[in-house]
Amino acid sequence: MIASILQSYGLDSSACVVDPLVSGLINKTWKVSCGPKHYILQRINHFVFKNPFEVANNISMVDQYLHEHHPDYLFVAPVKTLKNEDMVHDKEEGYFRMFPFINGSHTIDVVSSPDQAFEASFQFGKFARLLSDFDAEKLHDTIPDFHNLTLRYYQFDDAARYGNPERIKRAAAIIADSRKHLHIVEKFEALRLNGTVKRRVMHHDTKISNVLFDAQGKGLCIIDLDTVMPGFFISDMGDMMRTYLSPASEEEKDFDKIEVRDEFFRAIVHGYVSSMGDALTDEEQNLILYSGLFLIYMQAIRFLADYCNNDAYYGARYEDHNFVRASNQLILLNRLEEKSDVFQKIIADELKNKNHFFLS
Repeated sequence: MIASILQSYGLDSSACVVDPLVSGLINKTWKVSCGPKHYILQRINHFVFKNPFEVANNISMVDQYLHEHHPDYLFVAPVKTLKNEDMVHDKEEGYFRMFPFINGSHTIDVVSSPDQAFEASFQFGKFARLLSDFDAEKLHDTIPDFHNLTLRYYQFDDAARYGNPERIKRAAAIIADSRKHLHIVEKFEALRLNGTVKRRVMHHDTKISNVLFDAQGKGLCIIDLDTVMPGFFISDMGDMMRTYLSPASEEEKDFDKIEVRDEFFRAIVHGYVSSMGDALTDEEQNLILYSGLFLIYMQAIRFLADYCNNDAYYGARYEDHNFVRASNQLILLNRLEEKSDVFQKIIADELKNKNHFFLS
């Protein structure tokens, strides 16, 4: 199977070494080494991305725009096939695409320092800034309603009413706690409808593993572009807060380990504000802290809805897996809310100084 895919790119599989990579939960990925040249080969999960050609089209439009307007920016676009196509479709095996491997680069799975948080945030902010003048509405929604919090709340509410009765009873306390945060949904719906917050080209999956770093630990660029589509900046900023702020991941069962670290919060804000510069609007600046509440809350109720629906979406490695995940995220949400005064002060300081440290 791999041999025929490589042949589509003019590569002889007998002269290449193909190693599977374990990083990444959605797409299956391999590193392909053919003499001095190295590539990343991916099979797109077409159960998640229902129309892989829309994914390819989005990446192609962004690549073309950046090549024309910001030719020095490192954008890892797919390698063309011998037929000058962005992907290969095998009727039995699915959809494949290949990217050049950036020599000297590496990824990390867990944020271990504020410097790493800054570098990642800077790269995601830089991507958004360079595409500020691109018409985001030209892009396809590769996962429709992916970060539509209003819809996610309706799905949660439905699951909490009509899902597995035993699980609903077990989760009664965190269901009640979740309903107390309805104001987060109401704020999202207001900003979605009033039109004052810009719809941008957003990455939508800003975990640290989607940034390439060089040997010195400096950010090079962002990768894994399947979820690049129109959205609000709160999606990217919020996902960084959700995944960088606490040393405990969403899988942690010991909730005492969940904390929100001030220095990591400052690093995220500093990185994004310094790379976005004046492209970050006043309306967006007022939503910086909210972005963390938005994304953490959305993930909490998605886990909780899935628990009530017998783990139909995320699956589970043990009986109460999604119950634990939901509880974990609700605690993280509460921790962030508890520090709102401190963090608003950090935000004010960073915004005041942004013109002094703006980096191109």
